[in-house]
Formats: sequence, C-alpha cells, structure tokens
Amino acid sequence: MKYTDINAQTINRWIDQGWQWGQPIDHQTYVEATKGNWSVLLTPTKPVPQDWFNNLKGKRILGLASGGGQQMPIFSALKAKCSVLDYSIKQIESEHLVAKREGYQIDARLFDITNPLPYADNTFDMIFHPVSNCYIENVLAIWQECHRVLKPNGTLMAGLDNGFNFLFDDNDETKIVHSLPFNPLKNPDHMQALKKDDSGIQFSHTLEEQIRYQIKVGFKIIDLYEDYNGDGFLHQHRVPTFWATLAQK
Repeated sequence: MKYTDINAQTINRWIDQGWQWGQPIDHQTYVEATKGNWSVLLTPTKPVPQDWFNNLKGKRILGLASGGGQQMPIFSALKAKCSVLDYSIKQIESEHLVAKREGYQIDARLFDITNPLPYADNTFDMIFHPVSNCYIENVLAIWQECHRVLKPNGTLMAGLDNGFNFLFDDNDETKIVHSLPFNPLKNPDHMQALKKDDSGIQFSHTLEEQIRYQIKVGFKIIDLYEDYNGDGFLHQHRVPTFWATLAQK
C-alpha cells in the first residue's frame, strides 16, 4: 500500500474520532462570512492576515489538501470560484455537504496530490495549502505543481510544519527522542513511533525544502509568520513549530 493511501485511511479514522481539522463550519459561520466577518487558518492558532487577501469575488481558488469544509466555504461565501483536492473521502464529503447546505457550487475531488495536479497551466488566482506537507515525502514536486497551475502574479498561501515537533515524544514534549530528518520510509524507529500513536506516515522537512524550494521553482516570498501547536509543553513555552508563507508567482 502506498504511504499516501495509509494517510488517507488514518485521517478518515481521525475524523470519525472528532479530529478538529475535519469538522466543517456551521451555517452561522458561513452567514457571517457573507457579511464580511471571517477568518481562516493555515496553521493551528493564528488567523491568516487579512491583508494577504485581495477582493476574492470571481477569483479561482484551489484548496490544496484543504478539504473538510473549513476554508473553501468561507471563500465561496466571498464569491470566489473554488476547487479543492484532498485524499480523504471524508474531507471531500464535508465539502459537498457544506456546499449543498449553503447552495454554492464547488469542484471537490478525491485526489493524491503527490501526482501531477489535474489542471491546466495558469488556471488559478490563488492556492490555499494548510499544513499537510508533513504527510508528503517530496515537497519540491508540490511547489513545482503549484507554480505551474497558478496564473502569473497568482499567490500561494502555505502552512508549514517546521519539523521541531518530530524531535519530541507525544506525551509531555519534554524529551528529545527522535533524530532529524524524520522519515519513516527510511528509519524503522520512526515508523514504529508513528504506528504506536496511529499517526499515519509523516515526514519532517527543512527550511530549505519548505521555503527555499518555493523560491527555487520561481516563487517570490512576500510575507510569512510563525505559529505554535495550540496546546502542550512547547506551546506553553512559546516554541514556534509552524510557519506560514505568502508567495507570488
């Protein structure tokens, strides 16, 4: 079985158990967005700055590994034309559920984004890519495809795990137990640790992979910020564990 298939099955289980990133927005949140009261997340706690967005009306937006009915409904409420790719069937079902409930159209597809994206060159005005590269081994290929399907001057918003979490145990986050890079396909100890906690197949990535590779494929980094886990020892001690980047083609 491909590691991405394992991750799809894992995330489906998490959603059944109440995983927060698999719970679609409610009707009132959608209504508030139509009135201009909204926010979206790329990383666990910090909303994306409003000045990262221009007027979204009529813009084509791709939610890349962004299923779950959390961000695309907001952009749809702002009159954007949204597509979303996700490899979890339950995440895609949530997108269709919210679209039907609120009466808008969405192109929501079950798709493994480690494959070439199913769109022509220069298709989208914006790509919204919340933290998900940690489930993918080869990040460079993702950035190449993002650059290809964006229109000239289009923007990529990406949430990125900076790898620090992978050093620590999942209990109290006070003891370093793993080496970096964290790659369970190459390190049996890493694979065993993930299996123990039903964590799917995850990978750490470096600053070079996450940010320099965006530049390498042709993006210009416009802005960025750091974020935290949301709870736990590292969060309490204000240790940044995530980045978010705004890049332009």
